[in-house]
Amino acid sequence: AAPFRKVINAKKFKNVWGDLVGDGVKTAPKGFSKEDPNIDLIRKKQFIFVRNFKDSEINSPGFMNEVNKSFKAIRPFFDHMSEILTTDLNGQSLLK
Repeated sequence: AAPFRKVINAKKFKNVWGDLVGDGVKTAPKGFSKEDPNIDLIRKKQFIFVRNFKDSEINSPGFMNEVNKSFKAIRPFFDHMSEILTTDLNGQSLLK
């Protein structure tokens, strides 16, 4: 979980996207200890980040630059998720 936490806690990422949101289960899932240091992530059913814009921002000439900045800031998250979701526990690609 350390690499994931590094991505979502990076200053550039957090300044744009804030904290991880989304639903989670109320207790530790079966097979996981409630004392696990990563239980906050394990309990999550979703990994959602939200970026809200005001109407004035959307209508401003620099809006597309802000959208571009937002996508660049979240790219490390997408890259990390792509890597872990397309490899097995040994780091071998699942894409053949």
